[in-house]
Amino acid sequence: MGQKTVLLIGGSGFVGASVIECLAQRGVRVVAPTRRKPPRQAAPTLDWIETDVNADGVLASLMPGVDAVINLVGILHDRDGSAPFGRRFRAAHVDLPRAIAAAMRVAGVRRLIHVSALRAMDAAPSAYLRSKAAGEAVLRAAEGIDVTVFRPSVIFGAGDAFLNLFAQLLRVFPVLPLAGASARFQPVFVGDVARVLVDALDRPETVGQVYELGGPGVYTLGALVEYVAACRGVRRLIVPLPMPVAYLQAALLGCLPQPPMTIDNLRSMTLDNVCDGRHDYPDWRPAALEAVVPAYLS
Repeated sequence: MGQKTVLLIGGSGFVGASVIECLAQRGVRVVAPTRRKPPRQAAPTLDWIETDVNADGVLASLMPGVDAVINLVGILHDRDGSAPFGRRFRAAHVDLPRAIAAAMRVAGVRRLIHVSALRAMDAAPSAYLRSKAAGEAVLRAAEGIDVTVFRPSVIFGAGDAFLNLFAQLLRVFPVLPLAGASARFQPVFVGDVARVLVDALDRPETVGQVYELGGPGVYTLGALVEYVAACRGVRRLIVPLPMPVAYLQAALLGCLPQPPMTIDNLRSMTLDNVCDGRHDYPDWRPAALEAVVPAYLS
């Protein structure tokens, strides 16, 4: 790739840490805006900038000297039930990509890597997936931008908010009522996701493409929770909930300040979160969940 500068938006999160590591290994300078106090993660080529990319003029101010942009921003919850999706989903998944594309066009920056979500589509049952699809549409319509879109299944790794969440719940509750137990996922390792996001920057044949990212195995949510319990060395009773009860549980959990589950999440899980096998990244060889998870959950 050579000495380049990448503007990493959403870099202070779980996936961002792995992307920063991959970019640093290639000697790429990373400019990473964050609204919060910058993480402790440091590298000689990493510049954290405390700012809000949603504020007027900020994206434009970050573009000089940038060769490419990676957008990792995504949120899972929005209490606004407006159709087709709420204000927070619109701001994060639609308005921000539009603003990024506009700032890139003015600055003459062409290359963009954008992370969406598996099963994102206009007619999806959840506001989350509909908003992700709308963000993709904005970028497809943008002029002067060379974009590659990635749609990962649920991402796992040390520090994830998926398997670690169930590990915490299993530590506390001897019986775990589980909504969406039959939902199917194709979990993908965060290190593999980061690797291809960075790799695509230097592969012009990926421009204009949409890639689905999933691991080698497909599991029901119930099976994943049972696997987490086995890794933790605990025996727990996992009770799959019928859908009406699952919706009630999701409605109650959705009232929490940081909900582990919402009705919109449950609606997303009515679709199999599994790759179709027709949109794999070139030379895609993801790590198996069983080869990674015991190291951080056992």
